Amino acid sequence: MSPDLALGTYRCRDIPQATVHAVACGASWIDTAPNYHHGRAQTRLRPVLVGNPDLRVSTKVGFLTPDIATDAREAGVLTPAEAASGHCLSHRYVAWQSQRNVAELGRAPDIVFVHNPERADHPHDAIAIAFTALEAEVRAGRIGGYGVATWAGFEGAFSVADLLDIATRCAGPGHHLAAIQLPVSLVMLKPVAQALEGTGPLAAATAVGLDTFVSAPLHGGELPAMVTDELTQLIDPGTTPAEAALRVTASTPGVKHVLLGSGHAQHWEAAQRVLALPPLPDKTLHEVIDVLGA
Repeated sequence: MSPDLALGTYRCRDIPQATVHAVACGASWIDTAPNYHHGRAQTRLRPVLVGNPDLRVSTKVGFLTPDIATDAREAGVLTPAEAASGHCLSHRYVAWQSQRNVAELGRAPDIVFVHNPERADHPHDAIAIAFTALEAEVRAGRIGGYGVATWAGFEGAFSVADLLDIATRCAGPGHHLAAIQLPVSLVMLKPVAQALEGTGPLAAATAVGLDTFVSAPLHGGELPAMVTDELTQLIDPGTTPAEAALRVTASTPGVKHVLLGSGHAQHWEAAQRVLALPPLPDKTLHEVIDVLGA
């Protein structure tokens, strides 16, 4: 089954306009965070979500903007040291930020991701504290479930098995751990190589029914300029470098949602065409890995 297109708002300059293009191309999910767009992404999304009640939305807890840090300190949920660190996963802060997310979005998010917990001194402990707070938010009806969004955490800080074990210890077998998010691209090829071997986070998440979101499929828009004509021809002759790069990500086993941050209609239309294609043969993916290294 082909993965879905989703709107990622990290580098998206015009969120309302990007949403129009995303929805027109079949996207049913928006991913955001309270620190995106200098802390304004969620409030910009609120009218979009009101006007599109069928859209699902995920957000995050962890990172602070200066304004968030100030408000959280005034609310008594951050110490000066925590505020200065720029990232916090304490129980008080996670609960406060989760409820602030709901207010800014104007609705309960479907998933709240613990954002880059590998930044913590003790990631497993930080995840456990955050999961405990988020379970309480689920029980209160303020969020649908939770997960972990990471850039490099699956490189050794924790595994999907660790996340499941932590969630079970925090809330029992009825926990609400629902998803993971990680980068997969021609720059971040290790998850592709692992997935082809039936190992790594994508395979582990799929095996236990967790949803999988892939961030930075074009590496922040930098990949098209990095992909050579030879590599494009190896992946999919006749396509553009951007389409070839996106096709590798979309063909990776276990990928369910591909986050695209463009505000241009033609980019969404091209991505829609790519994701509608059958996955590349494993042989082609192995050749790409051999050429680039994982």
